[in-house]
Amino acid sequence: MTTAIIVQARMTSTRLPGKVLKPVLGQPLLSYQIERLKRVTLADVIAIATTTNAADDPIVELSESLAVGCFRGAEHDVLSRYFGAAQAYAADVVVRVTSDCPLIDPQIMDEVIGYYLSHRDRYDYISNSIQRTYPRGLDTEVFSTGTLEQAHREATAPPEREHVTPFIYNHPERYAIGQVTSPQDLSHHRWTVDTPEDFELIRRMLETLYPQVPNFTLQDCLDVIAQQPAWPAINSHIEQKAYGQ
Repeated sequence: MTTAIIVQARMTSTRLPGKVLKPVLGQPLLSYQIERLKRVTLADVIAIATTTNAADDPIVELSESLAVGCFRGAEHDVLSRYFGAAQAYAADVVVRVTSDCPLIDPQIMDEVIGYYLSHRDRYDYISNSIQRTYPRGLDTEVFSTGTLEQAHREATAPPEREHVTPFIYNHPERYAIGQVTSPQDLSHHRWTVDTPEDFELIRRMLETLYPQVPNFTLQDCLDVIAQQPAWPAINSHIEQKAYGQ
């Protein structure tokens, strides 16, 4: 059974174009995320799902340079792009993450994946973000390629096509939805990159953490925030876009 982490990424994001390749300490944000994803022990494959737009050629080049897979598909029909990537890499289990999460924690991802693998007979979909207790930016969703195929075949609403998983978790009468939660509510932290303010916070955190602890954890991030209590205000006013988990 093949478990594939599929990361959606494109250069033409609306609020911060080119964000995935914005540099921090001389490295693009996406390279930090890929480095962290490579430490996930329960995944067999990492693949970047980008678009066929020429603007996304640099994402393909970065993927190749970091020795991870890359699949190109429709820009706005991200659901079809995910299904195409899952097929291309013969995935049985899909782990969905987005490219705006460079601080994502491999240990937490392993916890979510492990919970899904241990409860496949009970749940169709597991995440740590429907009931949000972890910081935004550590989001992990896990489901089977069979479930993804059903969504790809049947979903018609634009938000369902663009955001991949709403068709699944908005139909609890059809799909069994499971949740992994944090021991403490950390949902007020916003560690995703969607705006210039978000990037400023993540830049400061990476510049502080990475030189000292390149394999930093959630706790290391919390420690930095505790030492710099003014930093969360940088992006505390940012509202998440609808469906943008």
